[in-house]
Amino acid sequence: MTANVLLLRSPSEDSGPDKYEEAFRAQGYRAVSVPVLETVHKNLDKLAEVLRRRGTLADGSASYSGVIVTSGRACEAWQAVVQELSNGNGTNATDVQESSWSTVPFYVVGAATASALSTIRTAFPTSPYAPHNIRGGAESGTAEKLAKFILTDLPEAPPSASRTLLYLTGDKNRDTLPKILGEGGLKLESLQVYATQGSSTFEEDLKAALGELSAESGERWWIVYFAPSAANAVAPTIEKHFDLPTAESASPKDRRARIACIGPTTATFLRNELHIEVAVVAEKPTPEALGEGIAAWDRDHQW
Repeated sequence: MTANVLLLRSPSEDSGPDKYEEAFRAQGYRAVSVPVLETVHKNLDKLAEVLRRRGTLADGSASYSGVIVTSGRACEAWQAVVQELSNGNGTNATDVQESSWSTVPFYVVGAATASALSTIRTAFPTSPYAPHNIRGGAESGTAEKLAKFILTDLPEAPPSASRTLLYLTGDKNRDTLPKILGEGGLKLESLQVYATQGSSTFEEDLKAALGELSAESGERWWIVYFAPSAANAVAPTIEKHFDLPTAESASPKDRRARIACIGPTTATFLRNELHIEVAVVAEKPTPEALGEGIAAWDRDHQW
């Protein structure tokens, strides 16, 4: 009997086949991805105030040495504010001064983030709020690499700049970058511009996925978790639709499900916090390793 695989993740956004779904199809499974989290903007009014200052600190004493952008979500927040200000709620696009954001360095993690910022510049080429001076990118693909790049690059910043950078963050941030920059004598002015929360349409999307795979009572299912935050967000809904293997009862019935995780951190969370038995943990965080791990479990165990 062919097993279904429910992947608790957003499917790939590019035009090609989803790598995780393809990896399971190669193993003979039917797989579907269901997004469990969504991103919402935060503090856009505060970000708009920052943009209107044209790159200067709140007290007007000096300019920012740069802006740190580490994700596409932060780029989306910046673009949303640029769009708002360009629609007549801010300075006219033709009123560009030397102190505009076009002269402020934007330090980014990875090529994808650099490309997202470039899109803003392309969409609003004459706006004083659009980023033009984008640095880092491919050569700074991690927070640690970006921090070291900034420390090396800053001597080239305008003399009028302070030693303070604007740092756009989400609701979950590691301290790697702030720690390295702080040790290098730089100050960060952090502003949260997005947050991640449980998807408001998850149950609806899940029902559609179950219907897509023609799920019937008694069919075998694998549920794959990719992050503790996602597991916690969808736990009540998953329990409504599946009989899960728990520490008390490891023999699921009805719509039977076994649990797999992309890595040990998520597996530990499921076992310790949600008291769910995890059958498979991928040896590597890759689609192939995950698919091979589940296929190996099915070969060696009875449902």
